Amino acid sequence: MATDPNDREAVEKRLWKDIADEQIGMLAVVGGEPHHFQPMTAFAEPETGQIWFFTYKDTELAEQVAQGAQAMFVFQAKKLWASIGGRLTQQHDRERMDRFWNPVVAAWYPEGKDDPRLTLLRLDAEDAQVWVSDAGPAKFAWEIAKANARGRQPDLGGRADLNLH
Repeated sequence: MATDPNDREAVEKRLWKDIADEQIGMLAVVGGEPHHFQPMTAFAEPETGQIWFFTYKDTELAEQVAQGAQAMFVFQAKKLWASIGGRLTQQHDRERMDRFWNPVVAAWYPEGKDDPRLTLLRLDAEDAQVWVSDAGPAKFAWEIAKANARGRQPDLGGRADLNLH
């Protein structure tokens, strides 16, 4: 079912659901010296407006955010694209480690949850730009053909700006 980009509540609900379902996105510190985005597995908590990520304490990313830093999480799901901004901090939270631990995480951290290097990063989501579309291949082709014939941009969805805190 299509999500109307003008219905901000529906877009936000879908964003959190898609993050929980798909989980993989790209995370980076922003501002100051340029940093590359890194693929990360995200654990969404819509009720707190937080997104959690496992990492080692001695990674470049964890060291950059030990005291907190502005960050962006870029996420894509089927017919949804998002850029989420917020404050990223390092948080060793054993309860969440236990809750979020799964076979995918375990594959990246073979020493397990008790590894003293293991920690979590917490993104306190502040805002997001979310693009949604209901266009499958046929509608996409039709809208492109129609746009070229009429000299207008295709109607393939829209963008919602969300305040997440």
